[in-house]
Amino acid sequence: MGSVRKASAWLGLVEDNDERYYDDDEYAGGAQTGTGQAWVTDPRVQVASETAEETGRRIATVTPDSFRDARAIGELFRDGVPVIVNLTTMDPTDAKRVVDFAAGLTFGLRGSIERVATRVFLLTPADTQVVNGEAVGRPADGFFNQS
Repeated sequence: MGSVRKASAWLGLVEDNDERYYDDDEYAGGAQTGTGQAWVTDPRVQVASETAEETGRRIATVTPDSFRDARAIGELFRDGVPVIVNLTTMDPTDAKRVVDFAAGLTFGLRGSIERVATRVFLLTPADTQVVNGEAVGRPADGFFNQS
């Protein structure tokens, strides 16, 4: 993979299909739990660890393939987990349906929906506050304001 292609993949402009870092044998059988039972995780849904769940600090990221995956978004949001919905891989008509679903979901549960980037949305429950990244109380004539 060339450096331009790697940079494009890192920026998300092209699909990263460089498979040389994955060992097929390691991922083929699934992960094993301590009880000996195999578990499978949907790669489109990622949730923080159990420690974060105990302290109430979880954010889920969901990358749906179709409108059928909207249920995962609804279940997480209904449980009070902020959800980042990445629609960049979806068909535009299905993506619009998911956004409509998410807007209704946030309205019905008194949450909010915010566009983070092109086709990426943040759904926050009613008891969650989104803080702007700007520094509070920063002097106007700081280091970067060199006029």
